[in-house]
Amino acid sequence: MDKLLIRGGQTLHGEVAISGAKNAALPELCACLLTAAPVTLRNVPRLQDVVTMQKLIRNMGVEVERQDDGSVRVDAGGLNSPEAPYELVKTMRASVLALGPLLARFGEATVSLPGGCAIGSRPVDQHIKGLQAMGAQIVVEHGYMIAKLPAGQSRLRGARIATDMVTVTGTENFLMAATLAEGETVLENAAQEPEIPDLAEMLIKMGARIEGHGTSRIRIQGVERLHGCVHQVVADRIETGTFLCAVAAAGGDVMLRHGRADHLEAVIEKLRDAGAQVTAVDGGIRVQSSGRLKAQSFRTTEYPGFPTDMQAQFMTLNAVSSGTAKVTETIFENRFMHVNELVRLGANIQIDGKVAVVEGVERLSGATVMATDLRASASLVIAGLVADGETLVDRIYHLDRGYDQMETKLRGIGADIERLK
Repeated sequence: MDKLLIRGGQTLHGEVAISGAKNAALPELCACLLTAAPVTLRNVPRLQDVVTMQKLIRNMGVEVERQDDGSVRVDAGGLNSPEAPYELVKTMRASVLALGPLLARFGEATVSLPGGCAIGSRPVDQHIKGLQAMGAQIVVEHGYMIAKLPAGQSRLRGARIATDMVTVTGTENFLMAATLAEGETVLENAAQEPEIPDLAEMLIKMGARIEGHGTSRIRIQGVERLHGCVHQVVADRIETGTFLCAVAAAGGDVMLRHGRADHLEAVIEKLRDAGAQVTAVDGGIRVQSSGRLKAQSFRTTEYPGFPTDMQAQFMTLNAVSSGTAKVTETIFENRFMHVNELVRLGANIQIDGKVAVVEGVERLSGATVMATDLRASASLVIAGLVADGETLVDRIYHLDRGYDQMETKLRGIGADIERLK
């Protein structure tokens, strides 16, 4: 099992190219199932979850070909098995995104209940209710969601879907399914994360009729069929935010090429309040930091609020900043698992339910730590960059699920970091 060895204390200078967003690439790979025509996705990140999704759709009879330039060509014309088996789904929750497209195009789908990070329950009942509102019959048996259209019904039917909670993957599933449904579908309480408008723009290139994407109310007029397209995956805002926090904590001056400041306003505002200089420039974001920053309290909420996927990384920054901050996690109940590992490095953090109180310390001390989930592993890497001595981060397969060559990019801007096989 691979580990990362980090020798702390280096400031960061230079340029990092931000990869395509995992959380856009995964639904967009599933969107390719909606048409028999070839689709090309550009700027697809080289991540374990993306590899798993490619395996998943290949297993259905889909041709998937990765090009040297980072693009992926998908041809679902020969799709012959609308099923997502447990063996390929167990490591990745995003596999539920195959349900809507398969049901919309073929009138049936069998998808295993998903796995993934152990950061709390992410129920699929919202997906099931929404697709049932569109006329699907869905049962859960032996760990599988088995969906089909009623006898005599050839297409899903447009519906008004108002979810009980804001759900990103639910919004994406309904959006994809509704493109081929009969009539109009209105999604109320829709998620607004930038990956959703990016998916909608791809679907529009394929011939879908969508408006309101990027707001809480999306309207879709169903069409009979979609065609192929070429689409560029949007830059990963969480990778961008992670590098912003790394430079803010370690100090330095770094250009994040392709980074989108408009997708990270809540995080950037907190970084500026802490004392970092963050500037939107042509083609990306420039971040500069020197000296010890000021700890900032924040509360995670749905987009456009402070993202739960940035909570752990910013907590590490707070851990070495001056002052005390409260971090309130409202999205996932188990998302403080990185705290015990940060404490091993010398951080002063107390947890009370959904609130972590972080009292900044002047320095962390290197030690062996263990990643518990994707964003926790990123927070430990940032901690290693600023800790005295050597930090060994174990179980970095979590990191590889969401960051494209993170240690290579960090080494390119001056970090002393290496992967141990």
